[in-house]
Amino acid sequence: MDSKKPMRHTRPSVSASIFAAVRNRNKRPAGITRVVRNDLLIASYNVHKCVGIDKKFDPDRVAHVIGEIGADVIAIQEADKRFGERTGLLDLARLHRENSLVPVPVTSLYPKGHGWHGNLLLFREGVVRRVQQLVLPGLEPRGALMVDIDLEAGPLRIIAAHLGLLRHSRQQQSEAILNAVKADPSRPTLLLGDLNEWRVGKGSSLHFLRPVFDPAKNAVPSFPSRFPVLALDRVLGHPHSLVTTIEVHDTPLARVASDHLPIKAYVDLKSALAETGEIKDRASLAR
Repeated sequence: MDSKKPMRHTRPSVSASIFAAVRNRNKRPAGITRVVRNDLLIASYNVHKCVGIDKKFDPDRVAHVIGEIGADVIAIQEADKRFGERTGLLDLARLHRENSLVPVPVTSLYPKGHGWHGNLLLFREGVVRRVQQLVLPGLEPRGALMVDIDLEAGPLRIIAAHLGLLRHSRQQQSEAILNAVKADPSRPTLLLGDLNEWRVGKGSSLHFLRPVFDPAKNAVPSFPSRFPVLALDRVLGHPHSLVTTIEVHDTPLARVASDHLPIKAYVDLKSALAETGEIKDRASLAR
């Protein structure tokens, strides 16, 4: 009889998770170091309703950061005012004029709003085939955009989300997103946005996204922008090989324009499509 006591897995405390993030902070990739022109550049940016860490409301500053990123597709969180008429905060005509970015059409909750529960998805080139506006469960009103878009490199599904502040709500929201993906798994898929979760292990509320997505892969600290230690913002791919590299966009302007740094992901869509095709072929042969 083995007298050793079984090992017990204990969930790390919040403070322990933060200290671990601080220790690993210097391991994150630099902001603008790699450009892989064969890949798509996909970004996510919580603009904090265009209020910077200096407490100034400055949409022009945010627009400049979006221009710095130069993404093919970018998901924006907190794109509308939170109260009142929930007016959209960014100059969409300017973003089109200066960066060739256009918004995915949505039916906003408010006449002057730009996004769906504050989620706005902008893209340069492509054909939007389908837009689903998901209502996510939880105590706070939250939603996600699920967009099927045909790009030059091929078809892609993008889920742009801003998950809740409460762990239990994030678990419910993760499951709802996963159910939506499983209902139609025909396209390579990106889940991106401010997922409000810095944990990467079994204690993470995003653990429920496995095995379709891998929440522990390529998590980079993006919050707070002045001294980023928490990986609240994520880009997750299915298949897992879809995302080749993730970086924070760490520039002097980005550190001030919002309390989050943007993150950007390089996406190898052609290889992911080939892998998806091979998986489908093997599944067909197994029948």
